[in-house]
Amino acid sequence: MTVEPDRFHPMTPAPPPPPQKQSSGCGKLALIGCAIAFLLGGVAVVAVVFGIFGVIKKSDVYSEARNRAVADPRVIAVLGEPIKTGWLVSGSLQIKNRAGTADLGFPISGPKGKAHVDAVATRDAERWTFTTLTVKPSDGASIDILRP
Repeated sequence: MTVEPDRFHPMTPAPPPPPQKQSSGCGKLALIGCAIAFLLGGVAVVAVVFGIFGVIKKSDVYSEARNRAVADPRVIAVLGEPIKTGWLVSGSLQIKNRAGTADLGFPISGPKGKAHVDAVATRDAERWTFTTLTVKPSDGASIDILRP
Protein backbone atom coordinates (compact mmCIF):
# COMPACT_ATOMS: atom_id res chain seq x y z
CA MET A 1 0.00 0.00 0.00
CA THR A 2 1.29 3.41 -0.95
CA VAL A 3 0.33 6.62 0.61
CA GLU A 4 -0.06 9.55 -1.65
CA PRO A 5 0.24 13.06 -0.36
CA ASP A 6 -2.97 14.84 0.18
CA ARG A 7 -3.55 17.07 -2.81
CA PHE A 8 -5.37 19.60 -0.71
CA HIS A 9 -2.61 20.13 1.88
CA PRO A 10 0.59 21.53 0.45
CA MET A 11 3.85 20.12 1.76
CA THR A 12 5.64 22.35 4.23
CA PRO A 13 9.11 23.42 3.13
CA ALA A 14 12.13 22.13 4.99
CA PRO A 15 13.36 24.44 7.73
CA PRO A 16 16.35 26.60 6.75
CA PRO A 17 19.76 25.32 7.80
CA PRO A 18 21.14 26.78 11.03
CA PRO A 19 23.43 29.81 10.55
CA GLN A 20 27.15 29.03 10.33
CA LYS A 21 29.22 29.85 13.36
CA GLN A 22 31.60 32.75 12.78
CA SER A 23 35.15 32.40 14.04
CA SER A 24 36.13 34.76 16.79
CA GLY A 25 39.47 35.65 15.14
CA CYS A 26 41.50 34.34 18.08
CA GLY A 27 43.27 31.81 15.87
CA LYS A 28 44.37 34.50 13.43
CA LEU A 29 45.56 36.73 16.25
CA ALA A 30 47.52 33.88 17.80
CA LEU A 31 49.14 33.09 14.44
CA ILE A 32 50.08 36.74 13.89
CA GLY A 33 51.45 36.97 17.43
CA CYS A 34 53.59 33.87 16.93
CA ALA A 35 54.90 35.20 13.61
CA ILE A 36 55.84 38.52 15.21
CA ALA A 37 57.57 36.77 18.12
CA PHE A 38 59.50 34.55 15.69
CA LEU A 39 60.52 37.56 13.60
CA LEU A 40 61.67 39.54 16.66
CA GLY A 41 63.64 36.52 17.89
CA GLY A 42 65.40 36.30 14.52
CA VAL A 43 66.21 39.99 14.59
CA ALA A 44 67.65 39.60 18.11
CA VAL A 45 69.89 36.72 17.02
CA VAL A 46 71.16 38.71 14.03
CA ALA A 47 71.83 41.73 16.27
CA VAL A 48 73.82 39.61 18.73
CA VAL A 49 75.87 37.99 15.95
CA PHE A 50 76.69 41.33 14.31
CA GLY A 51 77.44 42.80 17.74
CA ILE A 52 79.98 40.06 18.41
CA PHE A 53 81.53 40.53 14.95
CA GLY A 54 81.70 44.26 15.64
CA VAL A 55 83.48 43.79 18.97
CA ILE A 56 86.05 41.45 17.44
CA LYS A 57 86.59 43.70 14.42
CA LYS A 58 87.22 46.68 16.69
CA SER A 59 89.80 44.80 18.74
CA ASP A 60 93.46 45.68 18.45
CA VAL A 61 94.46 42.04 17.80
CA TYR A 62 92.14 41.86 14.77
CA SER A 63 93.42 45.20 13.47
CA GLU A 64 97.03 44.13 13.84
CA ALA A 65 96.43 40.76 12.16
CA ARG A 66 94.56 42.42 9.29
CA ASN A 67 97.16 45.16 8.83
CA ARG A 68 100.06 42.73 8.84
CA ALA A 69 98.32 40.37 6.40
CA VAL A 70 97.31 42.99 3.83
CA ALA A 71 100.71 44.74 3.96
CA ASP A 72 102.81 41.60 3.39
CA PRO A 73 104.43 41.76 -0.08
CA ARG A 74 103.83 38.04 -0.67
CA VAL A 75 100.11 38.42 0.00
CA ILE A 76 99.96 41.48 -2.27
CA ALA A 77 101.70 39.51 -5.04
CA VAL A 78 99.11 36.70 -4.79
CA LEU A 79 95.93 38.77 -4.26
CA GLY A 80 96.78 42.09 -5.90
CA GLU A 81 95.85 45.50 -4.58
CA PRO A 82 93.69 46.79 -2.99
CA ILE A 83 93.08 44.01 -0.49
CA LYS A 84 89.74 44.11 1.30
CA THR A 85 88.57 42.21 4.37
CA GLY A 86 85.29 40.32 4.49
CA TRP A 87 82.61 40.99 7.08
CA LEU A 88 82.54 37.51 8.63
CA VAL A 89 84.98 36.95 11.49
CA SER A 90 85.12 33.60 13.26
CA GLY A 91 86.92 32.52 16.37
CA SER A 92 87.24 33.69 19.93
CA LEU A 93 88.67 36.61 21.84
CA GLN A 94 89.13 36.54 25.61
CA ILE A 95 90.63 39.34 27.67
CA LYS A 96 90.86 39.52 31.45
CA ASN A 97 92.95 42.01 33.42
CA ARG A 98 94.69 43.18 30.22
CA ALA A 99 95.87 39.62 29.44
CA GLY A 100 94.15 37.43 26.93
CA THR A 101 94.01 35.00 24.06
CA ALA A 102 92.71 35.28 20.52
CA ASP A 103 92.02 32.69 17.85
CA LEU A 104 90.59 34.45 14.81
CA GLY A 105 89.85 33.71 11.18
CA PHE A 106 88.58 36.04 8.48
CA PRO A 107 88.46 36.32 4.69
CA ILE A 108 90.43 38.76 2.57
CA SER A 109 90.31 39.34 -1.16
CA GLY A 110 91.97 41.29 -3.90
CA PRO A 111 91.60 41.65 -7.67
CA LYS A 112 93.57 38.43 -8.27
CA GLY A 113 91.86 36.15 -5.75
CA LYS A 114 90.62 35.32 -2.28
CA ALA A 115 92.28 34.05 0.89
CA HIS A 116 91.60 33.26 4.53
CA VAL A 117 93.63 34.64 7.43
CA ASP A 118 94.21 32.55 10.56
CA ALA A 119 95.58 34.33 13.62
CA VAL A 120 96.39 32.95 17.07
CA ALA A 121 97.81 35.29 19.67
CA THR A 122 98.29 35.79 23.39
CA ARG A 123 98.42 39.06 25.26
CA ASP A 124 100.40 40.00 28.30
CA ALA A 125 99.75 43.32 30.01
CA GLU A 126 101.58 45.18 27.24
CA ARG A 127 100.95 43.72 23.77
CA TRP A 128 99.70 40.88 21.60
CA THR A 129 102.18 38.21 20.51
CA PHE A 130 101.19 36.10 17.52
CA THR A 131 102.00 32.40 17.52
CA THR A 132 100.19 31.85 14.21
CA LEU A 133 99.50 34.34 11.44
CA THR A 134 98.94 32.67 8.09
CA VAL A 135 97.20 33.60 4.87
CA LYS A 136 95.75 30.70 2.92
CA PRO A 137 94.95 31.68 -0.69
CA SER A 138 92.12 29.79 -2.36
CA ASP A 139 94.67 28.56 -4.91
CA GLY A 140 98.27 28.41 -3.82
CA ALA A 141 100.44 27.66 -0.85
CA SER A 142 99.89 29.16 2.62
CA ILE A 143 101.89 32.25 3.48
CA ASP A 144 103.32 32.44 7.00
CA ILE A 145 103.35 36.14 7.85
CA LEU A 146 105.53 35.53 10.92
CA ARG A 147 108.40 34.20 8.74
CA PRO A 148 109.94 36.54 6.17
